[in-house]
Amino acid sequence: MIWLTWHQFRAQAATAVAALAAFAALLAVTRPHMVSLYAASGITGCHGGTCGGLAGTFLNQLASATPFNGRNSFDPLPAGTDLYPIVYQLGVLLILAAPAIIGIFWGAPLIARELETGTAALAWNQSITRTRWLTVKLTLAGVAAMAVTEALSLMQAWWAAPIGRAVGLGGSASVFSGSRFSPLVFATHGITPLGYAAFGFVLGVTAGVLVRRAVPAMAVTLAIFAAVQFAMPLWVRPHLIPPSQMTATTQATQATLNGFRGGTALTASIVPGQPGAWIISSGGVNAAGQPVSMLPAPCVPRAATPAPRTASVFESGLQHCMDSLGIREVVTYQPASRYWPIQGIETAIFLALALAMAGYCFWRLGRRTS
Repeated sequence: MIWLTWHQFRAQAATAVAALAAFAALLAVTRPHMVSLYAASGITGCHGGTCGGLAGTFLNQLASATPFNGRNSFDPLPAGTDLYPIVYQLGVLLILAAPAIIGIFWGAPLIARELETGTAALAWNQSITRTRWLTVKLTLAGVAAMAVTEALSLMQAWWAAPIGRAVGLGGSASVFSGSRFSPLVFATHGITPLGYAAFGFVLGVTAGVLVRRAVPAMAVTLAIFAAVQFAMPLWVRPHLIPPSQMTATTQATQATLNGFRGGTALTASIVPGQPGAWIISSGGVNAAGQPVSMLPAPCVPRAATPAPRTASVFESGLQHCMDSLGIREVVTYQPASRYWPIQGIETAIFLALALAMAGYCFWRLGRRTS
């Protein structure tokens, strides 16, 4: 049974290995130049407030650098090609898409095609039980699905390690701006790809068992998996652990004034004393604790008032006015220390869903008479 399953699965396995090899080659070729730029940036020996500026400079340089220009006599890329953002986005998209692709092309046809063609009944009429038949198929293909997805994630994490360190120090440029909690980064790093891969694969198998036709099962798998990937970061992940809340002094800038003039609520970009925190929501409140969506009239510069000569003078005056009126920010956030606990909880949820769906498939096939 193991040999037969492998024989049926070898085309998908060969395609996965080829994709992994091509991705690994791309990362191996482009990473050395990135590492040299990081070493020359001075980030390694920086201290205090200088780190953020150096990190931003490094990321800006990386966003417009081509790893081959000026280094080889033969340059395979057009002049001015910004390769690093392309490679970074390609890696993220591959890891995000891998569980869905696995569910659609590995999971959905795995059982549905055999039920559709009748080959499953032929196998069950031999000495192979339905339980053993399904166990071998789920185990072999499921382990391969998880291994491929996590391998992509580990390779991406190895390649992007300098970028992650620079972003963690406060640098931001182009696509290199998401923290560890940003939806795309969180879902493609750590251990969550394992959970997504297992869930996507077994979701496809379950759809195939229910629909019993490969193509409709593939469509159902895609629709459900896309809905889950959309819902998880928006409505589920922020509340896997009850978030913390803090009331802090507002940070007044020209952007703050423009935001209030536009009728939008005051929003925070950092949490004081919590570097790397994930801000879930924030808003301005007055001294009575009531939401504030518009800048109070005394703080709005009059048209006849001479404009301050520098932005710092303007911001200082605006800050003083807001403080005198008791305007504060209420920030709901997840501390950076909860990154791995949230990773573990989310992964456990998807693994539990995968096990539950697998159990349903065993029950469903076990009670069928044909």
